[in-house]
Amino acid sequence: MKLKQYVWELTPPFLKRPLRTRHEVKELRRIETFYCDLKYLKSIDDVIVNELFISREIDLEWGDLHNRIETFDIPDGTGGVNPGDRKAIYYLISYFNSSSVLEIGTHIGASTLHIASALYVNQTSKDGKQAHLVSVDISDVNDPVSKPWLKHGTKHSPSEMVSRMDYGDFVEFVTDTSLNYFSECDQKFDFIFIDGNHSAKVVYQEVPAALNLLNDNGVVLLHDYFPDLKPLWSNGALIPGPLLATERLKDEGANLVVVPLGELPWPTKLESNITSLALVLKSGQ
Repeated sequence: MKLKQYVWELTPPFLKRPLRTRHEVKELRRIETFYCDLKYLKSIDDVIVNELFISREIDLEWGDLHNRIETFDIPDGTGGVNPGDRKAIYYLISYFNSSSVLEIGTHIGASTLHIASALYVNQTSKDGKQAHLVSVDISDVNDPVSKPWLKHGTKHSPSEMVSRMDYGDFVEFVTDTSLNYFSECDQKFDFIFIDGNHSAKVVYQEVPAALNLLNDNGVVLLHDYFPDLKPLWSNGALIPGPLLATERLKDEGANLVVVPLGELPWPTKLESNITSLALVLKSGQ
């Protein structure tokens, strides 16, 4: 390990936070201005935030699927989406009755499996449109040689879990950077989940690019959004990028509103119900 990295590892969180934020701000300032086209983004006026996680119908659907997903024994604490957030993502896609989803950041496939499960139910139980999920990651998360999922304590690759749930015919895995995929994609989506690079300079470009790929009344969901740049959990962790990026977009005139989902009705991590998930919607003003 290089000396600089070693020193950083030893630095306490309360000192890391301002250093990381200053670096993110500096890098963000170097990026040219990007325009946000909110024409297809769902309005905050069309979303009752307090009702997102209280559907009895979704509760019943979740119970059966959760038992099946649990058989994969997907670990927590590996840098992926925690179990409470996975459940929240399932509820959101079910609530919005989405049929097509783009996920940025596959990792071990934890959120991927929950997204696919929600899409499957929307398609089969709600007479919805043909389900379609594209999950993009900079690494080949299904590489049969290096088997990266094993390094994180997962027994099955993302593609294997999807196949075992019989979702393989509508889930596509892509190895690419988010920005390159956005620039070349000719598909449209109802729901886009951004959980990839997390740096301010990248998220600042990802959000406008995502807006261009939305179907009418589409939704964008951010992970690791920290309101007021304050830690959400007892470990003091803070990722400034998503907030810094969206604040710059708003400062430049984008009529969007970021809605942190706050506390969920179920546990997330570190003995709390707090989530870093946040919806990106069009302001009603």
